[in-house]
Amino acid sequence: MQVTIEITRQQVEKIFGLDEYWCQCVAWSTTGTQKSQKAYIRIAYLRKNFEEEPQGKEVALDQEVLLHCHPPEGVPQAEVEWQRNEDVLDPLSDPNFFITPDNNLVIKKARLLDTGNYTCVAKNIVARRKSNSATVLVYVDGGWSEWSKWSACGADCSMWRSRECSQPSPGTGGKDCQGLDLQSMNCTSEQCPQTVSGAEDVALYVGMVAVALCLTLLLIVVVLVYRRKKEGLDADVADSSILTTGFQPMGIKPSKPGVWAPRPRRPPHSKNSHLLTIQPDLTTTTTSYQGTLRSRHDTAGKFSMTNGPLLDPLPNGSHTLHNGKLNSDTTEFVSRLSTQTYFKTLPRDVANTSYGTFNFLGGRLTIPNTGISLLIPPEAIPRGKIYEIYLTVQRKEDLRLPLAGCQTLLSPIVSCGPPGVVLSRPVILSMDHCFDACLDNWAVRLKKQNYEGAWEDVLLMGEELVSEPYYCQLEAETCRLFTEQLGTFALVGESLHMGAAKRLRLVLFSDAYCSTLEYNIRVYCMDDTQDVFKEVMQMERQLGGRLIDEPHVLLFKDSYHNLRLSIHDMPQAHWRSKLLAGYQEIPFYHIWNGSQRYLHCTFTLERLSLSTCELTCQLCVWQVEGEGQSFALDFNIAKDTRGLDSEFLLMDSNATALAGPSAFQIPYLIRQKICGSLDAPCPNGADWRMLAQRLKLERHMSFFASKASPTSVILDLWEAQHFHSGNINQLATVMADIGKQEAMIFLVSDGEC
Repeated sequence: MQVTIEITRQQVEKIFGLDEYWCQCVAWSTTGTQKSQKAYIRIAYLRKNFEEEPQGKEVALDQEVLLHCHPPEGVPQAEVEWQRNEDVLDPLSDPNFFITPDNNLVIKKARLLDTGNYTCVAKNIVARRKSNSATVLVYVDGGWSEWSKWSACGADCSMWRSRECSQPSPGTGGKDCQGLDLQSMNCTSEQCPQTVSGAEDVALYVGMVAVALCLTLLLIVVVLVYRRKKEGLDADVADSSILTTGFQPMGIKPSKPGVWAPRPRRPPHSKNSHLLTIQPDLTTTTTSYQGTLRSRHDTAGKFSMTNGPLLDPLPNGSHTLHNGKLNSDTTEFVSRLSTQTYFKTLPRDVANTSYGTFNFLGGRLTIPNTGISLLIPPEAIPRGKIYEIYLTVQRKEDLRLPLAGCQTLLSPIVSCGPPGVVLSRPVILSMDHCFDACLDNWAVRLKKQNYEGAWEDVLLMGEELVSEPYYCQLEAETCRLFTEQLGTFALVGESLHMGAAKRLRLVLFSDAYCSTLEYNIRVYCMDDTQDVFKEVMQMERQLGGRLIDEPHVLLFKDSYHNLRLSIHDMPQAHWRSKLLAGYQEIPFYHIWNGSQRYLHCTFTLERLSLSTCELTCQLCVWQVEGEGQSFALDFNIAKDTRGLDSEFLLMDSNATALAGPSAFQIPYLIRQKICGSLDAPCPNGADWRMLAQRLKLERHMSFFASKASPTSVILDLWEAQHFHSGNINQLATVMADIGKQEAMIFLVSDGEC
């Protein structure tokens, strides 16, 4: 028996409305009742607007690209595919593309052919929607070719050589090569062709004499004209005095010998109008300035007094001079600073930026999980001033630092500002570095970006001068920079020999859930700094990845050898590798002076059965055959280990901005007593010098001695070093060893202190 019934949508909506409903068939007889399974019915739809559409990007060659897409809401849930120039992308046919579980598109290494318009397409049984196209432009920065050979020595005793911007040539909006494409040099006397003096020399001398005569005649004519005009001016003044009989010529006085100039009339009831007759001294250095001023040594240009910030119009029409002190209104100051070109280059990345408002009590800014902090000691900001200060870590794609030759970036690029604020004493900028901290192997330079955006060397590590506004304290993994000027800084190193090594951090990720036979392991190779590790962790969390092992540290030497990675010792009965070659390779220059903050390679494995979940293997990493490291991997691919990456991301949960006493472990009044006790020289050496020795800071004695309060600078450095792990009782013990009674103050409880 077959039974059918027709139900219209209108009949159902009258009773149940627009909600989903179900139908069921019930059969019964004298022997009993039987019910069928329920058939659920829902109204299918697909909204028009995407919740998140892909955004266009400009990326460098070989850089990873991530395009976001969140399809419109719909029932059933929409399926997503990606198109490039209206052609559907298939990650199986082109492994350079990867579509994440969240429907985002990842281009692993941007190629020139990847330039195009990318569209996210969502579809279900109801409709098909397309997002706005996102244009991805892959650019290539130009590179110089080798210099040509020197040319033969010419008749002008010079020779030249050239090079071309062709390795590679700049393309699709990439930067041109920086520097000269032609060089010239004087030849030696032996190489310079000798010329015989003759008629040409005689003609040259005759011409020079003729030019000299012409200049002399011209000078005589100018003097005569000037004297005639001077006589005419004297006659005019005499006639004017006759016509104004009975009145004194108040507006005339000699400003130069023989030259008359009118004196401006003083307006009534003006207290500051006498300043109009005073010539302003533009060479006086003010405490700070607003706007852009010309160099004091630039005599070629003229400074406009009516357009510069030194003259402000007053209500009565007079003018007065003032210096460029910062306005006490920090909101007005920041809004004015935000219009400057230098401030516009800063990224608005809230996760990697910290802001705070500070006064003379100082404070601290910290970017969590990056190892980057800025300590503003007490009295660093002048009393009566309030500054809003920011601290941010720059991304390489946002701010490019040009590297030459064998140079390599050894630290994050960190900005603190606003630039130009007045500081009474140095602040301390702390940031990670990734080299072996042996200055015998490296020439490490501190670079700072100037107001025009160019980078300049401001310090050579190990050769610091106490008279300079910058000084560095180098530790095993951290650099502490004392600076009296805020700005954008980075450490750049150049190896002195093959023993120089960078620290790299190897991090392994895989997909959080695997329902297929294929299983991917992504091995990231990055600089051993916390900010890069944080960025990779955040990206993998967005991709749905999980950390499968603790990070490993690898020393990468300046040996021009590529980095090789391979996986061995897998159980052959359960797993096999789909990699055709025996290992994967990352080029040396991509790591040493590449433009990417991190690189990664993917190992694709295949399990022979879906029931196989245990994986044991060896990951081998080496530069030179026979010299490398091996890491054992043993984990369950079905077990959720995402708690491991949360452990690393939650290491630093402190507040990003601390102002006043809460930012320091040593109370302000106790700090003042310690400085007063140790700053004065002591005959038995029980002063700041012994404090520096006990804290193992004797290498910086000359720097401390150059400061008005050496003890205060030593305590600033101690605060910067021990903010997270400092034990104030240890410092009290050092004070007791020196023989100062102030140490007893530390031995009270935190509440009493």
